[in-house]
Amino acid sequence: MSTLTEEILSQLPGDVLGGLRRSDRILASIREGEAPIPTVVKQSQHDHGVVDWDVLICGGTLGILIGCALAVQGVRVALMERGTLRGREQEWNISRRELQVFLNLSLLTDAELEKAIATKYNPARVSFGNGPEIWVEDVLNIGVDPVYLLETLKQRFLAAGGKLFENTPFVEAVVHPDGVVVNNQFKARLLIDAMGHISPITQQARQGKKPDALCLVVGTCAQGFPENHTGDLILSFTPIQNQCQYFWEAFPARDGRTTYMFTYMDANPQRPGLEALFEDYLHLMPTYQSVELSQLTFQRALFGFFPSYRQSPLQTPWNRILPIGDSSGSQSPLSFGGFGAMVRHLQRLTQGIYEALQTNQLSAKALALLQPYQPSLSVTWLFQKAMSVDVNQNIAPDQINQLLSAVFGEMQQLGEPVLKPFLQDVVQFSALTQTLLKTNFAHPEIAIKIIPQVGLAALLDWMMHYGNLGIYSALFQLSKILEPWDKNLPSVTKYYWYRWVDAWKYGSGGDYFDE
Repeated sequence: MSTLTEEILSQLPGDVLGGLRRSDRILASIREGEAPIPTVVKQSQHDHGVVDWDVLICGGTLGILIGCALAVQGVRVALMERGTLRGREQEWNISRRELQVFLNLSLLTDAELEKAIATKYNPARVSFGNGPEIWVEDVLNIGVDPVYLLETLKQRFLAAGGKLFENTPFVEAVVHPDGVVVNNQFKARLLIDAMGHISPITQQARQGKKPDALCLVVGTCAQGFPENHTGDLILSFTPIQNQCQYFWEAFPARDGRTTYMFTYMDANPQRPGLEALFEDYLHLMPTYQSVELSQLTFQRALFGFFPSYRQSPLQTPWNRILPIGDSSGSQSPLSFGGFGAMVRHLQRLTQGIYEALQTNQLSAKALALLQPYQPSLSVTWLFQKAMSVDVNQNIAPDQINQLLSAVFGEMQQLGEPVLKPFLQDVVQFSALTQTLLKTNFAHPEIAIKIIPQVGLAALLDWMMHYGNLGIYSALFQLSKILEPWDKNLPSVTKYYWYRWVDAWKYGSGGDYFDE
């Protein structure tokens, strides 16, 4: 007898069920610690001579964003993509103000940006268990069309002199003192790894280390739902089951409604896989959206897993190699990474890479400053831990829902300046401190329950990052006072100073205030 997952996915074009099971096999090998460690990066002590490009980017889907930004600045850029560089059908959700970077970097015109926006909706809901519903405006309420966006950026990239190599998978890289040679063919001063979290370069750099946490996501886009012009940012309506707390997202899309179910967990091999999660998703969907599955026409299925490492963003041991986006793990363990995380750091990375090339600061140590420690990311590890359950842990079935309902209720009372940044994966010292104080006074019983759930070691580790968040906030404010002075620094010194300022800015969530 077939499962609901087999029944629904067999209706879709292509081998979707086979893709789901292939993803599950990769996930299982990671959990078991059996994933092979590639040796794709080698080093040579000999100069190689003339290079063809300043920058070679491996991985085109999100690599085209940084590639286009650098090419527009006059950098000689080549981009390798293992298949055809084309966006997926499923829209990317983001907040409107975050799209301003495409105009700031001259990647899109105003008209092109408007055309790239496929859907808009308001408001969005946050709700946990039987707690109150919180509604917010203008958070992840824009659906961007990836097909149009990537094609437009591709044409801008080529017009700016960029060179695109499609159907060209990355095989190996040899780092020389004066450049990097990729696939024994392409020569550049700097290699940028944009191949995502299963990048072989990233896997080699991490040396087989298991992820500290995983986020598993399944979903669909379907037609036949009752008319609904609102979305869900994060919602849960079930208690803990299978040692997982299930969360939901929903967004209107051009060709239906997209719904996701996701959950946080560690990398224990006993954990359920994507197919098991998909089965639960389909069984729970009628309750979630007040619709029978028989009423829905499924357009496509969505699934994936997102590993998170405490040692992030990743800093590789090699000169002239820089991981960006999901390759670097520059998103928090609460977010899925991908488009939103890439866009958030696009301006910072573009400027930093440009200055690194101008000043020839391409050593591992110099490039590490482009992926610095960020306490605003590190503090979220405790939140991720509080939203997940250990395999053998015994806690009240509604504990996570009660915790989140209380915390978000206090954030709502503190107002949008506290609530909205957090919903966009930005943690700031002042907002976090206010939330903690208010929640502890209003709900002292929650703090008592949370300590045994997350463990004392995790709490002590978090306190260090929380302290650093405060220090980074103060240093960023100090750097603003010193702005007139830093213009006179020598170019190499300026490169290092600006990278520290960026670290304080993004590491304190100070970038959120940029318009």
